[in-house]
Amino acid sequence: MAGAVLGVGAGVFILALLWVLVLLLCVLLSRASGVARFSVIFVFLAALVITAVLLLFPRASEFPAPGVEMKIVDTFFIGRYILLAVLSAVFLGSLFLLLTHHVLEPVYAKPLRSY
Repeated sequence: MAGAVLGVGAGVFILALLWVLVLLLCVLLSRASGVARFSVIFVFLAALVITAVLLLFPRASEFPAPGVEMKIVDTFFIGRYILLAVLSAVFLGSLFLLLTHHVLEPVYAKPLRSY
């Protein structure tokens, strides 16, 4: 994987830079007054079009060159199961907290009528 930094290619960094600049420009334009304030919509739509073009027309081929044997290796196998275990523990813990909150909700007595 030539040109890969942190396991991703240059396209990811280009898209991240594009959206950071669009976010900054949208924040700056939202502080403007008059018609310039509504140009945020056009900046956002232009960023969507550029992103769609960059995603739909990739440079590299999806398929390897013929005659080249590819060996698929799952290098993140243990990390994925650790992540799954942590997410399951968080889900069960939050479910427990939600149910205890629901069960321990106070029930207020209705006032008695005095004649």
